Amino acid sequence: MLAELGGEPALSRADVAAIERLIRVKLPDDRPEGMWGCWNHWIAVPGDDQSGIMRTLGVVDPRPVTFALGNDIVDADGHRADDTFTGYERVFVTPELDGWTLVLGAWCDPCGAERREEVLRLCTDLSARYGQAHAYYYGGQGDGSAWLVAEHGAVIRRYCETGEEGDELLTLGEPLPYERARRAELGLQPDWDAAQESQDDEEQWRWAAHDMAADLAHSYGASPLHISAETPSRGTGVIALTPYGVARGVPAGAYRI
Repeated sequence: MLAELGGEPALSRADVAAIERLIRVKLPDDRPEGMWGCWNHWIAVPGDDQSGIMRTLGVVDPRPVTFALGNDIVDADGHRADDTFTGYERVFVTPELDGWTLVLGAWCDPCGAERREEVLRLCTDLSARYGQAHAYYYGGQGDGSAWLVAEHGAVIRRYCETGEEGDELLTLGEPLPYERARRAELGLQPDWDAAQESQDDEEQWRWAAHDMAADLAHSYGASPLHISAETPSRGTGVIALTPYGVARGVPAGAYRI
């Protein structure tokens, strides 16, 4: 109750130390858990350079967390945007997961008006250093999908299908191989021009793309909605502060460890 009302500042030093000790005790046996948020945003970078990725992104003050705790914080923050907090204050940076490091949180949003251009720049910077960087949005309640793929310092694709006005204006680059393959499965032309498609074909594609982000990310091997206890993992995940969190602090809350 103290944590829910006042956050860490409301807890005694002894309580904070006990919580941190509990996390340390659990970490050696901690196994990956899939992300479960209503609104799922993430950046995926190949390799295991967790500290280098955080430096490139400008996130700071990393604190070790279990998968349950990292996911719970990200999900709770996504539901607490208000006049005081934006939901962009923290990210969960995973350990290496089957060759990829994931950064989870609304701050990674590739399509929302407030974050999309900054996320595009960050992915471009990350891809210049690591060869690739992707950003995704997947609405777990049928709220659409978006993906951004950068390689070697250039964005090769951005696409959004969220039902919001102006989605089509965000499109960059040519369809990815997964998009072409999915269209072929639907009996549509692998390459397309929305202005020349029939209304039925366009509607069929929109409905398919609306739910596509998690599976498209999985085709690259980097979807937090597809990881499980069997996913190879190396290292320790951390919760870190974004520039929003440094400037505003973080919301109070009690979370699942």
